[in-house]
Amino acid sequence: MGQELAGADAPGGGGAKSSRRVRYLRDEPVPSAQRMVVGDALRVRREQLGMKQEEVARLLGRSTSKVSRIESGQHQFKEEDLARFFAIYLVTDPEEQSQLRELAKQANQMPWWQPWAGVTQRHLQAVVSFEDMAQRIRSYEPQHLPGLLQTEEYARALIASGGGDARQREALVTFRMERQMRFQRAEKKLICVVDEGALMRGYGTPRIMRQQLEHLLELADSPRYLIRIAEQGRYNVPVHIGSITIWDFSARILPTIAYQEVFDGGLVFQDEAQVDDRARAFDRLREASLSPQRSVQRLRDLLKRTGR
Repeated sequence: MGQELAGADAPGGGGAKSSRRVRYLRDEPVPSAQRMVVGDALRVRREQLGMKQEEVARLLGRSTSKVSRIESGQHQFKEEDLARFFAIYLVTDPEEQSQLRELAKQANQMPWWQPWAGVTQRHLQAVVSFEDMAQRIRSYEPQHLPGLLQTEEYARALIASGGGDARQREALVTFRMERQMRFQRAEKKLICVVDEGALMRGYGTPRIMRQQLEHLLELADSPRYLIRIAEQGRYNVPVHIGSITIWDFSARILPTIAYQEVFDGGLVFQDEAQVDDRARAFDRLREASLSPQRSVQRLRDLLKRTGR
């Protein structure tokens, strides 16, 4: 099920409501990032021309709901539909047409995660599509380490704690390792705040946690991974923002998007004011956390405590 919810109060927003909507992802057809790019570009064109969805639907000979689904990235694009949009919106630049056609083609192709579609939740598949296109990822997880930082054995122990049969659990581990491999191959950057409580909350065995801490120390040597630790014993660290991921894209692809996972799905924020509020909240948490150098030292201290 996918829903658009009235804008929720943003952190520090004084209770003001957003005029845009928040997308709740659960088990709807995955609104891939590529489809959202094309849909958002078409929506911007329509609004620039001062046209309503109803008017566009009439010119297309389609329903208003279909125009809405196309703009929100929930509908596959057909070449003939794109050509008619171009004509209605006066998109005459060959380069712009070519870029949108290529993105629509990519969106209609079978994604790399299709072999895992039977064991992964659909909102997670949408997350992966954003992750694939993002140039930079900002992340905070209060309960456990983010998936892009996990060793295979830590991931296996964490996934096992959530239940499910052995085959499904092992498939999810393989899926998580594939995500990591694709991230490592790409020229992307991860800025991550790690909650110290997540480091002290063990999964598996002491040996698995030692290996995980060693892995974090290795990643911290790379300029592509910026890891800072939110101290557990320090007062007034603003960890109340909860689990959050912020995807930063190249300027010509998509505006920054924020994502917050909930119990049975996820909330996607695209409204500029709501995204800015969450980005500022994340940056406050990052600044209140240990510096990268002190975070490395804390990891070494924790590694010593686990013993050999």
